[in-house]
Amino acid sequence: MPVKEKIGIVVSNKMQKTVVVKVESRYSHPIYSKTMIKTRKYLAHDEMSECNIGDQVLVRECRPLSKKKRWSIAKIISKSSLIT
Repeated sequence: MPVKEKIGIVVSNKMQKTVVVKVESRYSHPIYSKTMIKTRKYLAHDEMSECNIGDQVLVRECRPLSKKKRWSIAKIISKSSLIT
């Protein structure tokens, strides 16, 4: 079975070795044909704590690392210009 991968934006990096990644999925409403956006947040493991808020990242499914953390950062696609 292939490993799931998603692209999202880092929303929070206040925890140690953990970031919150927001992933958006777009779909068409079955009746009104309007494009809807569904947002979901995932906790992802960031071993070196190199992600900042606003970075676009690729997250990959992994074994359970804690109660809610089941994803890990595979690659940083683009860095944010909002470095604080």
